[in-house]
Amino acid sequence: MDHIWLPFTQMRGFDIDARTFVRGEGCTLVDARGKRLFDAISSVWTTIHGHGHPHIVKAIAHQASVLDHATTLGAANLPAITLADKLAKLTGLDRAFFSSDGASAVEVALKMALQYWQNVGEPRRQRFARLTNAYHGDTAGGMSVSDIALFKEHFSAVLFETLPYEGASNVLERDDLAAIIIEPVVQAAAGMYIMPAHLYEPLRARRTGRPLLIVDEIATGFGRTGPMFASTDLQLEPDIMCLGKGITGGTLPLSATLTRKYIYESFLGEFSEGRQLFHGHSYAGNPIACAAALASLEVFERENTLEHGLNLSSALDVLLRSQRGRKSVREIRRAGLMCAIDLKPETLRLTHPKSVAWGVADAMYERGHFTRPLGNAIQLVPPLASRAEDLVSFVNALNEILDAYED
Repeated sequence: MDHIWLPFTQMRGFDIDARTFVRGEGCTLVDARGKRLFDAISSVWTTIHGHGHPHIVKAIAHQASVLDHATTLGAANLPAITLADKLAKLTGLDRAFFSSDGASAVEVALKMALQYWQNVGEPRRQRFARLTNAYHGDTAGGMSVSDIALFKEHFSAVLFETLPYEGASNVLERDDLAAIIIEPVVQAAAGMYIMPAHLYEPLRARRTGRPLLIVDEIATGFGRTGPMFASTDLQLEPDIMCLGKGITGGTLPLSATLTRKYIYESFLGEFSEGRQLFHGHSYAGNPIACAAALASLEVFERENTLEHGLNLSSALDVLLRSQRGRKSVREIRRAGLMCAIDLKPETLRLTHPKSVAWGVADAMYERGHFTRPLGNAIQLVPPLASRAEDLVSFVNALNEILDAYED
């Protein structure tokens, strides 16, 4: 254990023996000490149907025995073809380009947008606009269209400048703007901030395709906010959509960048013209990952997952009433099953080398709930397969901790 380096983790003093998971069962994680924990953040917003769902496990095992991997650089495989068809039907878009993680899906979207405008004879469109407090991943392009300084301040040398968009239609009218990228409804990494609906109104009114609208559904997709995709409630018509995280039910790394027919067709031509998309990943469209995604979509239908998620959301709304008005709670931000309980650190008699919120999260761990803070906020983003009892246990544990440490 002396050689692993964990993401977003200060390794000095980190006790890896206390935070090593060895098994997952449904919505429960089991650590190396045998401690059972409710996966209250869906393993960072990925797990949908719980860990080890038998239908998905069976699909993974079967596909691994048939075709484990074959490149999609100039070739295809049946699970990738079928999944592309399914995603096109679900989203209303026309073509799916596969990658391995959400940040890569965003990177593809940015490169698609840039090359699209070159292909149609408007190469001056090279700028991108984004929301304040946006987060779109940790690759160079993803960081560039993000707006959280903590995640990008060390890497400015490799980033490009982007334009802020706060509902101002004049930004959309610029003739050098290639695309605007937005998170629908919730800015998850920023702290589960719920975005005001008026910010999206000019995007509905804009002339289709000018600029291109990239909707990042990596965190919000697959039922997290209620509907299958958060942008549905906003009545947005994206030119490009990025999917990831929950696409395989949280079992394997896979992402997709979906786009409309007219964008795809701009890349068609003779080989000598060099119009094809100059981008690709070794494991793009991996058959096992695509099989897992197809099985996950089948589980959505078989188990009425979206309906169950809506019922859980209603139950959570009632449960969170116990938090409102507490002296240690500044605000509760929630859309569907994406929730943050924002704390007032100054009201809690709790010390921790990282922060008060980390102290609360560690106390939650000892009470059987695995969560991570976002700034001063404790997040609750449970799997859609969770039970109401899981949410009751989480909220009760949080109340116990706040009762113990409130001034």
